[in-house]
Amino acid sequence: MNYGLVLMPNENTPIIKIRFTPEFKRNLRTLSKKYRHIRTDVQPVIDQIQTGEFAGDQIPRVKYTVFKVRVKNSDTQKGKRSGYRFIYYLKTQTEVILVTIYSKLEQSDISAEQIRRILQDYDKKLVTTKAQVRRT
Repeated sequence: MNYGLVLMPNENTPIIKIRFTPEFKRNLRTLSKKYRHIRTDVQPVIDQIQTGEFAGDQIPRVKYTVFKVRVKNSDTQKGKRSGYRFIYYLKTQTEVILVTIYSKLEQSDISAEQIRRILQDYDKKLVTTKAQVRRT
């Protein structure tokens, strides 16, 4: 798995930098304790995004270019409808932020407000980290 790495398959493929919010990392870690195959289930989506193929449906009323992708949970036999919801933010044409992931069996939906809050928290941490780096 290449979480956090830039994939460069060939010169014709766009280079998409993938970043993760703390929320995404925390949810993935929590879900991986219950669903052993979650990482292999979501890896094809991450690979697809890294090659510039932006999957999923855009979420309205978020103020950001955010997409939701349905991902099959191979640990259950219920298909994509009862699988994972993978939320990502297309920050630029070369940078994507993985916002959050959740199991549809455990959470029915995520509100636009929750997505905005996660991204605002991520931006605040990023600004704080950059300021700390400049001081050193």
